[in-house]
Amino acid sequence: MPWKETRVPEQRSMFVTLCRTGCYSKSELCYALNISRPTGDKWLARYDPADRGWPEDRPRAPERHPNATPEEVVAEILALRDAHPRWGPRKLRAYLADHFPDTRWPADSTLGHLLQVAGRIPRRPRVPRPAAWPSAQLTVPLAPNDVWYADLKGWFRLGNGQRCDPITFSDGYSRYLLACHAACCPTAADLRAVSIELFRRYGLPAVIRTDNGAPFATTAPGGLSRESVWWIKLGIRPERIQPGRPQQNGSHERMHGTLKLEVWPQADLPAQQQELDRFQQEYNTVRPHEGIGQRPPARLYLPSPRPFPETVPPVIYPLTMQVRQVRHDGMIKWRGRHLFVSECLIGEPVGLAPVDDRLWVLYFAHLPLAVLDDATGQWLPRKQARQHLRTVAAHATGAGPPAHPRHLPPRTLPEKDS
Repeated sequence: MPWKETRVPEQRSMFVTLCRTGCYSKSELCYALNISRPTGDKWLARYDPADRGWPEDRPRAPERHPNATPEEVVAEILALRDAHPRWGPRKLRAYLADHFPDTRWPADSTLGHLLQVAGRIPRRPRVPRPAAWPSAQLTVPLAPNDVWYADLKGWFRLGNGQRCDPITFSDGYSRYLLACHAACCPTAADLRAVSIELFRRYGLPAVIRTDNGAPFATTAPGGLSRESVWWIKLGIRPERIQPGRPQQNGSHERMHGTLKLEVWPQADLPAQQQELDRFQQEYNTVRPHEGIGQRPPARLYLPSPRPFPETVPPVIYPLTMQVRQVRHDGMIKWRGRHLFVSECLIGEPVGLAPVDDRLWVLYFAHLPLAVLDDATGQWLPRKQARQHLRTVAAHATGAGPPAHPRHLPPRTLPEKDS
């Protein structure tokens, strides 16, 4: 037979009921229930016939806390959250501490709890994140303009039914949003116009990283497009992420997520561009960024010291290479044969460097594109040529952009004077 369990609220109710009958003394009841006389007196004082829940345990949390956040501070936090509904606790605290340094603001965790209590942050289930893909083969930005990110945000419909697909550029080191241009079905000409405007305003970067889609890349040798060919001639090295690995362009994709939440479709393209300009101004000068120490990107970004040349310099190859001009049909003439290279290189010079007595590597500027088997007069398949291209990739001709200082130790730049 199991022991009978009695809860403390039941003991309180039993003690007060039996004590009020007058049949038992207080000492007898305290002895029977194994409680002290002060405890019995406290239960009697707590008894309230109008409150049916009086026997239950009372909350042990203090009604007042000396370190509680003042109401005026909470009101300021909630007002800023209402003005920026997409800002989290860290960005809110960084902004408030920067603009009101004399006020003692609560910690990030406390601020997040205040937002949850006020109903500003809904509770969401925790979703496990996949491990990030290693990106050691990609350039690590150590200073502004080391790496620019370029992408298309993803199209959506405007109020008039027109399609809008923004073209975006950002700096990888400072997270500075360089361009956010509203375009309808962007083409290579739209990308060229946006690039020229950026280069004239901010100078030339060392690397531009994109995905593998048009108009940034094609299925041509080396993934070249007309835009990447133009970038190489300007001394910019195009860099592409691995297919299906958007996390290698993570900060730019994160900016796209913020843009999607902050900017809503407008009536037409001019109105949409005005909204994108507003977002760009706030993103660069107001919004704190966690990746750069909760500072706005405008405090770290500096224009490039490499100016944009209005006349594109020619591509020069060393004397050890055989130079051929790509004809109007995308072919070159090699020892009596016509070999197709790419339509993206029409009118451009390419160089061929010998590997051994049989194999030649095709270059455009510093970039190896394909491997030619001189005995058969055919380009090697990609799988067979890949090993040769990896071997010769470390022996660039030096005709392309200057070597990127990826092996230098990281340095911290001072904030730009306002």
